[in-house]
This record gives sequence, structure tokens and C-alpha cells, in this order.
Amino acid sequence: MPAVTVARLPLPRPSRPSRALCAIALCLAAGAHAQQPQPLPAEVDAALTRAKLPRDAVTMLVADADGLRPPRLAWRTQVPVNPASIMKLVTTYAALDLLGAAYTWNTPVYVEGSIANGVLNGNLYIKGQGDPKLVIERMWLLLRHVQGLGITSVSGDIVIDRSAFENTVENDPGAFDGEPLRPYNASPDALLLNFKSVNMTFVPDRGGQFARVSYEPPLAAVAMPQTVPLSPGECGDWRTALRADYGDPNRIRFNGGFPAACGEKSWAVAYADPRSYALRAIGGLWAEMGGRVGGQMREGRVPAGLKPAFEFASPPLPEVIRDINKYSNNVMAQQVFLTLGLTQKNRGTFEASRGALVQWWRERIGTGEAPPVFENGSGLSRDERISAAALGRMLQVAWRSPVMPELVGSLPALGVDGTLRKRTLRSGGAAHLKTGTLRDASGIAGYVHGASGRRYVLVAIANAENAGAARAAFDALVDWTAQDN
Repeated sequence: MPAVTVARLPLPRPSRPSRALCAIALCLAAGAHAQQPQPLPAEVDAALTRAKLPRDAVTMLVADADGLRPPRLAWRTQVPVNPASIMKLVTTYAALDLLGAAYTWNTPVYVEGSIANGVLNGNLYIKGQGDPKLVIERMWLLLRHVQGLGITSVSGDIVIDRSAFENTVENDPGAFDGEPLRPYNASPDALLLNFKSVNMTFVPDRGGQFARVSYEPPLAAVAMPQTVPLSPGECGDWRTALRADYGDPNRIRFNGGFPAACGEKSWAVAYADPRSYALRAIGGLWAEMGGRVGGQMREGRVPAGLKPAFEFASPPLPEVIRDINKYSNNVMAQQVFLTLGLTQKNRGTFEASRGALVQWWRERIGTGEAPPVFENGSGLSRDERISAAALGRMLQVAWRSPVMPELVGSLPALGVDGTLRKRTLRSGGAAHLKTGTLRDASGIAGYVHGASGRRYVLVAIANAENAGAARAAFDALVDWTAQDN
């Protein structure tokens, strides 16, 4: 059964900045004035030299998380920079602060007509409202709930309503980074189902000289080969060996073979026609569950005045933002960003979301630093900007907030999980940090646990053609921050 939605009363907002916020502002301001004489730590400076990165290509801030002392390091902290995926920190903290840690997305399901002998004599409507984690397993549960109403056949249509997010269009999935098959490049959608992707599993059958192929989810009216020939040679680049063709929305083709040396392998790819994906996936899943449709699968709007038969709840917001921050999920971040426009401005558009975030920033973070420049809230953008001073101030405010444990727990733990699973400190220290990487932007930001027991906010971002080479300098900065005793 889906989770029960729990309401949470909004936290009261102060009408004027608190003393703690004023202290944070004064300390960061002091750091801004003092930043020019502050040298970079020697090991950080040396790492930048080895990476051939100019000092004016980076911005760095290290300050106490409680904001009650001047920063330990403030280097070019007032300069707005492209933060890449670090911008997800702002989106996810704003969501926790505005929506509350108990927030869930509800997907209402409507039944139009009478039910008799397992047949709905009318239409079934599913209305998307932005759930970022409506994966195929959860859609199966939703459809099982429909069957629990006594419906195994719909004489009319199954209709999906995606109107909650206005004017969202399917972008070219390869336009940003040339990776059109990657599910993370999916466009946001009020009914975002399974990230609009198909997961294929290949299992060799050596006796039969072929590999069996299974698909999740099954897509209605799409031809999907059940086997692919085995080919000789090492496993190697088995995806290339398949010579897959995903360009036809009505058919998946494999023009090559699957290397016999490979064991079981899985490959998730974006579907060629993302706009029709939800219709095909729901139709295929409904048929696999024994359901029937007399009419058609189509888009439309729920008739005015029709009440939902039930509402299917998402996991709570903290679980969603863990996926966003630990694995840097772009489309989920954009779903949350659009949700803020929908809930705060009553419009599910990027424009409304930008307005909601700027207003929240001025009310909660303050006017001491310029608000960020938002585009889609995920960092998958060439235009988003924020300064290290502004991000550091937000992280300090977040540290003192009731939702601090949820935010910190969503960040990759150094050497433990997420995008930092394989990175460790020489000092053995601990940190929770969000990473960000684009072609010409790289960074890391979050919280570092000092050996003295103090907690620090750290922001380090490089904007340059070879920004990725700054990684060693960022690691050295985290190590320097942790060794504070």
C-alpha cells in the first residue's frame, strides 16, 4: 500500500534577521574584506600549480559552520561563478525549508464511470504532480491499487494528465553534453515515470549461443528482441559490440552480438520518444498485469469536479533529496525545483520557481549577499551562478536550522557513498560534501569535520577550461580544513 501523507505545519519565519544571522553576516563580511591578504594553504597552492590552474580561476571559503568567527580562508569569495551540480544544495535546502521534512508528492487517480464484474465502464485518469521518484516498481503498486478497486478492464481510455507542470517541453537529450542515451538527461515532467528510460538485462545462454534480453518496463507497441547472438572475444566494450539502434520509437534493434565472455549485464537507456514514454510504459505494465483497455492510452485533463478514488504518495522529501545529492540526479533536482514554483507560486514553471527561490533567499538567507542566478536548479546549466560567500552563508544558516540533519545526511560522505565513495583524506578526516562537474566548471561544497571537534563550511569551485584538474587542490583543501588541531 502507498505511504500515508502526513501534514506538517510550516515553521514560523522571523520578521527580521536573528542575532545568529547577523553574526553570520558580519563574520562573512569580515572574511570578504580580509580575503586578499590571506594566502592559500601551501598544499592547495602547490596542487593548483601542478594542475596549471591560475589562482583567479578558483574561489574558496572555509568558515565555522556556526558562523561565529571570521573565516579561516576566504579567497575570491564575492565572485559569482558557475557551481555546476553544487547548485543542487540550494534547491534541496530550499525545499526542506519551505516544504518541510515530511513533505510527499501525491499522484491522484480518478475513476470516471461505474465498476461491474471487474470492468470500469468509463475512463481511468492518472494525474502527475511532479513526483521525482515514480519508478516502475511504484507505478506497479499504483496499478495494483487500481486493481484493488475491482478493476481489471477499462472499457474507455486510460488518460494521463501532466498539466501540473506548464509549458515543459522535451529538450534534445544530447544537446547539453552529447549523451542522448543517458537517463539523467531526461526532461522534467509532471508525470515523470522511471526517468523515461528502459533498463535492459542481458543473460548469456551458452548452450543456445545467444543471450536472453529482458526489459523493464515493457513498452506497449514497441518491438523488443528477446535474444541477441553471442559473439567471440573478451567482454571489453560490450555496449559497442551490440551495435544497438534505439532511434526508432517503435523498435529496438541489435545489429551486433553480446560477447560470450561477459556475464549478466544491465544497460539503462533513454527512450527515443520521451513524450510518449509514460503512455507506453503504463500500457505495457497494465497489460503485463493482466489488465485490458477497450479504448486508447492518451493524454488529457481530469474532468472538472471529478474526485480522486485514491492518492498515491511518494517517499518523503528527505529520501528524494538523498538520491539527488548523493548521486547528483539532474532530472530529480529539476522536479523539486518546479515543485517549489507549483507550491509557492501556484504555477509549475521554471519562471515561477526562479521567483520563489529568489524570494525565499531574500527572506531566509538575507540580502547581505546577492541571490544566486537560477535556471533550472540542478546545475545542468551554463548560466546558473552563485558566489562562495553566498553559498557559505546559506550552508551556515542551514547548519542552524531544524532540517540540518536531513540536508547533511543527503550529502555524499567522503570515502563512504555517492559521488565521494572513492575519495578519502590522508588525515582520515570526515566530510559530507556535494560535488559538481561540467566541461568548464568543477567544485565541492558542504561540511567538514575538524580534528578539533569543530565543524566547518567549505566551498571550492573552479571555472576554467581545465577545471577538472582542480580536484587534487580541492582534496588538499578538505584535508587542510580537517587538520585544525
